[in-house]
Amino acid sequence: MAEKEEQQLPNSDELAESLNEFFTSVSEMIKSDLLGSSNQLALLEKMNIRVAEEYKGLGDVASGMRVFVEQLKAKSGGFDEYINQIEKIENQVTEFEAVISMLDKHISMLESKVLSVCQNSAT
Repeated sequence: MAEKEEQQLPNSDELAESLNEFFTSVSEMIKSDLLGSSNQLALLEKMNIRVAEEYKGLGDVASGMRVFVEQLKAKSGGFDEYINQIEKIENQVTEFEAVISMLDKHISMLESKVLSVCQNSAT
């Protein structure tokens, strides 16, 4: 029986060493996996900070553009009166051109009559 106890002790030591190595390897694997995840999270945090800074700058630009557009709208509102006046003048010019065209036809007709009277009286 003493031999059996002696045989079990070395096997127990081997088993204990194997289990110890196994748990050490698993522990190292988990540490490495956690370290990788931690590094990925740190990188993601840095990327998020960079993107946030970029969008903050774009937000400032957009805000400035909004103010500029509002100023342009306010200024263009003052031109509405002038635009209406220009449209009225344009309509009046169109009517005036029509009157001039009619007068030109009448003048041409009168001119031809005067020429024919002058030619008849000369003969």
